[in-house]
Amino acid sequence: MKLPVIKHLTQFIEENDEDYVVETIETLEALTEVPSLKDEELDVIGELISNMYGAVEVNKMIKSGTPKKEALNAFMKRVMGSIDN
Repeated sequence: MKLPVIKHLTQFIEENDEDYVVETIETLEALTEVPSLKDEELDVIGELISNMYGAVEVNKMIKSGTPKKEALNAFMKRVMGSIDN
């Protein structure tokens, strides 16, 4: 996951609607079922999906009252904590 990408997607959600990102996630997940995709292509799609899920999660924190910068930092700390375990 990349913080600049999540930050950009969070901004996109604020300016547009979360549904666009959720529908894109669903589309990309459906694409992963194409049997002819190479591992590298699946890796790229997986990275996009995880960044989009991250932005949706950050957006939920913002909606619940967490300031944007705090929400982004808290999310990344949580991600880094789960990687370290």
